[in-house]
Amino acid sequence: MLLTRARSLLIVLGLLVSGLAVTTAPAQADGPGAGSPWVVSIGDSYISGEAGRWAGSSNSSASRADALGSTAYFDNGSSETIERCHRSKSAEIYIGGGVNGLNLACSGAETATDAGGDYFKPGIDFYNGGTNRQGQALMLQTFAATHNVKMVTISIGGNDFNFASIVQSCVVDFLYSPSWWKDYCKDDSSVTANFTSANVSAVKTRISNAFKNVRTAMRNAGYADNAWTLLVQNYPSPVPTSSGFRYSQSGYTRQSTGGCGFWNADADWANSSALPTINNTVVGAISLSGLTNTRTLNLASAFNGRRLCESGVGLYEEVGISNWQSAGAVDRTEWVNQIRTVTTAGSSPYYIQESLHPNYWGQLATRSCVRQAYNGGSPRSGTCVRTANGLLNGEPRMTLQ
Repeated sequence: MLLTRARSLLIVLGLLVSGLAVTTAPAQADGPGAGSPWVVSIGDSYISGEAGRWAGSSNSSASRADALGSTAYFDNGSSETIERCHRSKSAEIYIGGGVNGLNLACSGAETATDAGGDYFKPGIDFYNGGTNRQGQALMLQTFAATHNVKMVTISIGGNDFNFASIVQSCVVDFLYSPSWWKDYCKDDSSVTANFTSANVSAVKTRISNAFKNVRTAMRNAGYADNAWTLLVQNYPSPVPTSSGFRYSQSGYTRQSTGGCGFWNADADWANSSALPTINNTVVGAISLSGLTNTRTLNLASAFNGRRLCESGVGLYEEVGISNWQSAGAVDRTEWVNQIRTVTTAGSSPYYIQESLHPNYWGQLATRSCVRQAYNGGSPRSGTCVRTANGLLNGEPRMTLQ
């Protein structure tokens, strides 16, 4: 009987041990601090990948610059998740190296959601209008709860300054005033209204609140503030100063050929006043927000030497290069997309909203700097600059200084 009891005890212990072996090592679901690392982009067109289809420009044949084809903005299989967000396959957030990327940004986005226009534009907020009609902060919160998000990269504020309307004013003034009686956009009341002290302060507050919404989203998803980093990027200069244009401001060639219809004085103002004001407002909003887990990515001069209509680069037909895959294309063509009008876009594959945005080369150049800013999971701040010609692993050679 003792032997029988001993055998029974061994059987029971064996069952307990095997049960413990199964239940003491459950699979851990991905989430805050667990699973493969992710970086997420939120914000506007300068981070969504707008214009990322085109590697340089050509007025003779769109195919010469068509790097990604008609599906360039399809982020949901055979379509866009949100129409006209233009989340490009060349967007900067796909840094690779074992780090996953998610692009939640949307072309045309402001700090607050606009649900009333022709196209839904999610802001950096918690708007919830149902499937595919949510604010980017809410989208981030939902995603981060089940993924290990280590860095969130944001570009926001340009549309709160009415960037597209300012560009339109500059181009219209260029086209509809003669060279002997120039009408400048820099002193148009509709333009200057965006840069009053009161409006700059208001926009800074809105950007600050957007940053705080990102923090709230991550906290709601289960993250401590020190468990992730917010990388705040500013905006690059898209056109040169007056001395850097390759087209004269006499006649209409600057717009009709180059797609860069700015008077010299307006281009100088854009570089010396408008862009610094916007960029300083973005950076100033960081301290106003109170966030401490931030880094900055300075893109202001990242495209210098490769800007739209800048001397030293040109259209494919101007520089004698066959197409974007030809040797030297990255160094001889522009990294910023042409300004299109209804007339020049016509029935072509171009979108007017792609105007004056970083193209395929520009997106990949910025991606290199985002990767360097991620810094293997220990994010750092820096200034993104072009340091050499040619490509390195398919990207322009950039350095984060």
